Amino acid sequence: MVAVTDTNYALTPDQHSRELRRAVIAATVGTTIEWYDFLLYSTMAGLVFGKLFFPNEDPLTATLNSFGIYFVGFVARPIGAFIFGHYGDRVGRKSTLIITLVLMGVSTFLVAFLPGYATIGLWGAVLLTILRLLQGIGVGGEWGGSVLLSMEWARHNHERGFLSSWPQFGGPAGLFLANLAVLIFSWISGDAFLTWGWRIPFAFSIVLVGIGLWIRLRILETPVFRNLVAERKIERAPIIEVCRKQWGTIMLTALARTSEQAPFYIFTAFIFAYGVTVLHASRISSGGRPGSSVSVGDYHSAQRLYVRPDWAQENVHHRRCDHGSVWLYLFWDDRHRLICVDLYCDGVVIDPARYAVRAAGGAYCRKLHTAAAL
Repeated sequence: MVAVTDTNYALTPDQHSRELRRAVIAATVGTTIEWYDFLLYSTMAGLVFGKLFFPNEDPLTATLNSFGIYFVGFVARPIGAFIFGHYGDRVGRKSTLIITLVLMGVSTFLVAFLPGYATIGLWGAVLLTILRLLQGIGVGGEWGGSVLLSMEWARHNHERGFLSSWPQFGGPAGLFLANLAVLIFSWISGDAFLTWGWRIPFAFSIVLVGIGLWIRLRILETPVFRNLVAERKIERAPIIEVCRKQWGTIMLTALARTSEQAPFYIFTAFIFAYGVTVLHASRISSGGRPGSSVSVGDYHSAQRLYVRPDWAQENVHHRRCDHGSVWLYLFWDDRHRLICVDLYCDGVVIDPARYAVRAAGGAYCRKLHTAAAL
C-alpha cells in the first residue's frame, strides 16, 4: 500500500475535508445500494422464487433450486473482484465503482420483469441465474473499490481504519432496507404478493442506482491513485502481481472470513424459508411482531447497524476481540415456537470487527485494489 502522504493536489485543507466526506458518503451509499440488491435475492429465495420458477417440484426441492441460484452469486463474486480489481488498479477507483453500481442496479431491476415458469418454463430460471451471476460480479467489484475510495482520501495513516470501516455500514444497511422493502410491499400487496408485490422492491432498485450515480459522479479520483499515475507506478497486470506477491495473505483473509460469512448468509436467507414453510409464520404480522419472518430479519440487520462503523485498527485489536458481554436473543413466532437464536456481543460484534480489520489491515499491506476486492 502506498503510504498516505500530505499530497492533496492543490486542495486546501477545507477542500480536502470536503472531498473526503464526499468520498466516504459515495462509498457508503453505493455499498448500501449494492448490498440491498444482492441481499434482496436472499429474502425472495425463501419466500417467492421456489414457487414462481419451480412450481412443479415439491416445496423442498423448489427451495433448494432457488438457493442453488442464490449460490451462483457467491461463485461470481471473486470473478468480479478479479475483473474490477484489475481495472480499478489500471483506470481508477471512481470509474470502476460507477460501472459496478450500474451493473448491479440494472441486473436487479431486470429481475422485476422476469416471467415465471407458467409463461416461459425453465427459461425463467435460466434468466434469473444469468442476472444473479451479474449481481455477484457487480458486488464482487464493489467491496474492495469502495473501501479504497474511502481509505485513500485519508489525511494520515491513523484515519485509514476508521474511514475504511464506513463502507461496511452498507452491509447491514442494505439488508435492513431489503427486508423493510419486502415487509412494506408484502403488507401492501397482501395475497397478490406472489403475483406482483415481490417485483416492486427489485424495480425500486433503479431509483437507488440513480441516487448512487448522482453521488459518485460528483467525487474526485483518490489522491493515492493519482499519485501512482503521476509516478508511473501503475502495474500492467495487477491481478498477476498481487497473486504472485500476496497469495498467502489473500488465502488467509478469505479463510478468516469463512467462520463469520457462512452463518450470516445461512441465517439471512434460510430464516425466511424456515419461518414460512416449517413454522408457518406469516411474512408480516400486525405491528411487525417477531412472528413475522421478515421482521426478524430486519431486527437482525438493524442490530448490526449499531456497531458500525467500528474504529477498526484504532480500537479493535487485529487478533482478538477484547471486550463486550454476550447477549442471547430468542425469536418466537405467534405460537411460541422458536424461530431463531442470535448471539450479540455488546459493544463489539465479531462480524463488524473482522470487516473493519480486514479493510484496514488488507489495504495497509498492499496497494492493489484486487486483493482488497477479494
